[in-house]
Amino acid sequence: MEEKFALEMENLVKVFPGVKALDKVSLKVRPGTVHALMGENGAGKSTLMKCLFGMYKKDEGIIKIHGKEIHFMNSKDALENGVSMIHQELFNIPERTVSQNLWLGREPLNKFRLIDHEKMVKESKDVLKKVEFNFNPNSKMTSLSISQQQGCEIAKAVSYNASIVVMDEPSSSLTSNEVEHLFKIIRSLREKNVAIIYISHKMEEIFEIADEITVMRDGHSIGTYPCCDLDRDQLVSLMVGRELTQRYPPRESKIGEVCLKVDNLTSSSDRSFKDISFQLRRGEILGFGGLVGAQRTELVESIFGLRKIASGTVEVHGKLFEKTTPGKSIDAGIGFITEDRRSSGIIPLLDITANTTIASLKKYKNKMGFLKHEELRKKAKQYNDDLRTKTPTMETTIRNLSGGNQQKVIVSRWLMTLPEILIMDEPTRGIDVGAKYEIYMLMAELVKQGKAIIMVSSEMPELIGMSDRIMVMCAGKNAGILENKDINQENVMQLAAKFL
Repeated sequence: MEEKFALEMENLVKVFPGVKALDKVSLKVRPGTVHALMGENGAGKSTLMKCLFGMYKKDEGIIKIHGKEIHFMNSKDALENGVSMIHQELFNIPERTVSQNLWLGREPLNKFRLIDHEKMVKESKDVLKKVEFNFNPNSKMTSLSISQQQGCEIAKAVSYNASIVVMDEPSSSLTSNEVEHLFKIIRSLREKNVAIIYISHKMEEIFEIADEITVMRDGHSIGTYPCCDLDRDQLVSLMVGRELTQRYPPRESKIGEVCLKVDNLTSSSDRSFKDISFQLRRGEILGFGGLVGAQRTELVESIFGLRKIASGTVEVHGKLFEKTTPGKSIDAGIGFITEDRRSSGIIPLLDITANTTIASLKKYKNKMGFLKHEELRKKAKQYNDDLRTKTPTMETTIRNLSGGNQQKVIVSRWLMTLPEILIMDEPTRGIDVGAKYEIYMLMAELVKQGKAIIMVSSEMPELIGMSDRIMVMCAGKNAGILENKDINQENVMQLAAKFL
């Protein structure tokens, strides 16, 4: 008896100017299974799924859903034919409410053919209740955290009652508790015979939830394997084409004098952080741990000058920082890698050179005040080459890069400013295992040179593996600072729930 598949993709080819993103890629997914799609950034995973979802038009190949060949012209076609997708980058409308985002383009209408807002809110409550997300449907998306916005995307995908659900890095902004919640939803969908394609760079998740794994590398499909037949090292080797013997690099830095001192810092917002104090030393990676809502991002954004401070002081290299602005922070040698790459990191319509150099323009002016364009281009290329950013040219528009390569451009941007202090908010979100190690190596090299790093991370292994000390926040307060010998998962979690 011939085996039936929910999805069959045969010999797909997709070419962009200067690069062959997909080269005869094939994928078969069974109904009622979780099929992991793995590969480094730029391997073609998201491109393949966008061809399925009607966002890109394939150049060659065949796509079949439940045995029937399809040709989706756009994502609306895909949704109407039982395919939904949670995208790696959030595509919500910030100034609209949760319910308006959930039902965008398919709003319920009353007898006068006008939007039935009351029914839309009620149905939103039903959908959110179904996936156990406790959001107010009338809240604006801007009032939600990144993880809550991701939760809305998950609820939206489930609301279509699709037979195939693509999840592209769905847990990139979620804490460990929220990931367990996501897995509960996935298992529920699997029991209903839904086929789930799961893209993630988090190995622990893949081995916990996946039934089968297809590995891609440089636009090719390497093979499909039962999850139980692979271990972590084998999977990494298939993905990167080489062995990675260490998960975190050895550290050789010497902890030096205090370079950043924060005393009793309190946000101007009543619902944010209060009375936060800590010190950062040269040669140190200070990790910031905590659950979603702990106000870690709000704190580092305030230190950099993106948010207002009600009281407290910030000293940089012994000098009191007053009325901090991003410009003053950059001049003082502070760099800031934002958590939300899409909305506040990249400048989507500009090329890689412009995105890399945007924070360093003041350093590259001649005596007449004009920019040294050639020197800027050379430096931008040098930093991106050092990080092995995959791109056809430096003139490529950054929005055409994979998420991980966009992140490398942002890291290059701040390295180009020659920072003494680097704030990294979720620096490896959406980055593959090989690129993660490159970022870790870079961090280790920076602190070896005497630089200092603040790293906000929701990935417990990363937080523990890379930090010299960890300050754990809970409900906007400093719940405690763990020294190296006391750093373990249990101690971090106890402090993370200290004031709850």
